Amino acid sequence: MTNHRIALIPGDGIGAEVLPPAQQVLDAVGRRHGFGFTYTAYDWSCERYLRDGAMMPKDGLDQLRDKDAILLGAVGYPGVPDHVSLWGLLIPIRRSFCQYVNLRPIRVFEGIDSPVRGAVAGEVDFVVVRENVEGEYSEIGGRLNRGFPEEMAVQEAVFTRAGVTRVLDYAFDLSAQRGGKVTSATKSNGIVHTMPFWDELVAERAAAHPTVTWDQEHIDALAAKFVLDPARFDVVVGSNLFGDILSDLAAAVAGSIGIAPAANLNPEREFPSMFEPVHGSAPDIAGRGIANPLGAVWSAAMMLDHLGHPEAGKDVTDAIAAVLAKTDVRTPDLGGTASTAEFTEKLLELL
Repeated sequence: MTNHRIALIPGDGIGAEVLPPAQQVLDAVGRRHGFGFTYTAYDWSCERYLRDGAMMPKDGLDQLRDKDAILLGAVGYPGVPDHVSLWGLLIPIRRSFCQYVNLRPIRVFEGIDSPVRGAVAGEVDFVVVRENVEGEYSEIGGRLNRGFPEEMAVQEAVFTRAGVTRVLDYAFDLSAQRGGKVTSATKSNGIVHTMPFWDELVAERAAAHPTVTWDQEHIDALAAKFVLDPARFDVVVGSNLFGDILSDLAAAVAGSIGIAPAANLNPEREFPSMFEPVHGSAPDIAGRGIANPLGAVWSAAMMLDHLGHPEAGKDVTDAIAAVLAKTDVRTPDLGGTASTAEFTEKLLELL
């Protein structure tokens, strides 16, 4: 029987509450399809940072290197600046393991009321492909004249031909398997160097994918169209910053950021990929047993796809759709009163 080695990083807040349901779902669907998992848990978190001065040990990346995939809960804790948790854990993993595609599917499920009137179940189903290792989130820059009136901060965006091309090719290839339409997020009317370069490469890669139609939208107009007409999109590709913002907006359009999954992919599979819910650590509800596990469960389904088990992944997303469409069991973020455990029990029953 195939056995997959999975690194578990619960992290902070509700991260530790949503990973166990994801494990239960993985084990159940694995038994059905004839494969299993070996889990190794790591206590890498803001709590560890406060105790030891680092989010993970110096050899942390080496400990992850031989795993088939990484399943992460969430990081972030009051009193620890967000850039500490991000640059101390998530970004080193993404960059060291060349996870240059951040994939975020967006879907309005039957049984979930979107706050957007035009977002209808069965019609809104698209994917945001975000460049994940360069762009606006570079390490180039610095602070000068700290504490003086002339203090300044410089942050440089980095767009390379290789980095942009590979994420565009991924987006076009993905769209060829879906609806055949790519929308590129840009701002070349205001950002004079990087965005025209991005646009040129989009046109270049589009010519290499003649079966896929494409267009481009300035990021401000695109954000408006996500709200006004979300059903028009198939695959949306954007830079690190634009993809980050658009995918969170799209998750809200879909009804709850508590549902939204994400995959940090190394498409060549030279290194492990990492899967995580979008919702964050939510310290305001941590420890109350009411966190929505669907973001972690859907992320686990994406992990199954990546590991070569698409049928099992579909079983999981079908169960998610069924629990939302056929029952009134809901966690509080979806307007219900069910606990995390009660919601997971119903999901497993339908699975």
